Amino acid sequence: MQQKKDAPLRSDAQRNRERILEVALAELTRSADAPLSSIAKKAGVGQGTFYRNFPNRESLVLEVYRYEVQQVSDTAAQLLETRAPDQALREWMDRLAQYAMAKAGLADAMRKATSACGTLAGLGHGPVTSAVALLLKANEEAGTIRPGVTPDDFVLAIAGLWQIDPHGDWHSRAGRLLDLVMDGLRAGAPARHDTP
Repeated sequence: MQQKKDAPLRSDAQRNRERILEVALAELTRSADAPLSSIAKKAGVGQGTFYRNFPNRESLVLEVYRYEVQQVSDTAAQLLETRAPDQALREWMDRLAQYAMAKAGLADAMRKATSACGTLAGLGHGPVTSAVALLLKANEEAGTIRPGVTPDDFVLAIAGLWQIDPHGDWHSRAGRLLDLVMDGLRAGAPARHDTP
């Protein structure tokens, strides 16, 4: 009997998938080129199980990214509860940069995976997009950013984060990049015309 696409995974299948993701995160953080066969072996699953869940390196890397970045994404709503929309957006961008640099190997794997698919816009679904959409909407409603910025626009604008060397002076380089992005988002914002 074939499982429906929308049906939840059986508990053992879900545990296998989570184990693969946990091992992949550790291995890809250590080395962007970690062999998939090694990840499967360390996760205790066969090649068939591994490839049923992740048909190629890019799908694994992107899923590890989504799985891990959920914690960063969840902070968007929390920040909006306690800060002005533009402050929440800028602080969230800093948290994303800290995450990216802390996961240097994963950042390398992301660079390789996204260069294979041509653009970071492929990340258009999932928790990051939801967090970005929430932050952009709050800022647009507050008039603190230019109208019409989409999550894809934002993801492409911050794509340079994945090019920063996490072993160098990443903090100041990321800060400058994110300040430039924030300045670009503010250019043409309705609220800027209301201030003297």
